Amino acid sequence: MRRLEGKVAWITGAGSGIGAATARALAEEGAAVVLTGRRPGPLAEVASTIGRAASIEPCDVTDPAAVRAVVERIRDRHGRLDILVANAGINVVEREWARLRPEDAAAMIAGNLTSAFHCALAVLPIMRAQRDGLLVHTASIAGRLVKLLSGPAYTAAKHGLVAASHTINIEEGVHGIRSTVVLPGEVATPLLDRRPVPVPEHERARMLRPEDVADLIRYVACLPPRVTLPEIWITPTWNRLHLAELDAAGITRPAAPPWS
Repeated sequence: MRRLEGKVAWITGAGSGIGAATARALAEEGAAVVLTGRRPGPLAEVASTIGRAASIEPCDVTDPAAVRAVVERIRDRHGRLDILVANAGINVVEREWARLRPEDAAAMIAGNLTSAFHCALAVLPIMRAQRDGLLVHTASIAGRLVKLLSGPAYTAAKHGLVAASHTINIEEGVHGIRSTVVLPGEVATPLLDRRPVPVPEHERARMLRPEDVADLIRYVACLPPRVTLPEIWITPTWNRLHLAELDAAGITRPAAPPWS
């Protein structure tokens, strides 16, 4: 028997990258997966690779009324909701303080933090009634480390997401609800295209793949209800943040390994 047979998982930001890979991984374990993103086209493409276990619910997760409507439809259709993977996130090119516009800062906080609140607030009543449920939040190592690369708005939002996830465990663990915040390092996803400095292909090849993070989320989702993993880091072995530290310290390092 597949480990998530009979479970229902809702994945946001499911049209590409980590969200799409996670939808496939959870469906492989037997879960019915509901895919949410802004654009129906990419969601339908991902759903077509999964088959009958997948359905799509296009939605702007920064809109609380739209989020509630999606969750109500999931409850009406499936009668339950076991797993939320709050994976939606955005960044902008002009992200440093000198160029960051107020409207972009607001959009960044809404897309990376407020949206996760909307999703959690919508699913928690169902999970409380079930006395069981799992929330997985895709944050970033920018949620623990303060670096210039990600920009102040993204960094602040991801720090907030890490804190929010931990508070869910404090309040909701007594209801059988677990929350895990996953902090990936650099992942080769379309979000890299929003970097101010383009990332060359040979550098992307050394980064995490979306499937690496999806397999981690699969592992978390398949743990028994008695287990909570509050926070997990997952980073590339050839870690460009570490390389910058070595270079700054004048420490000689070898060439990239053969598997990169």
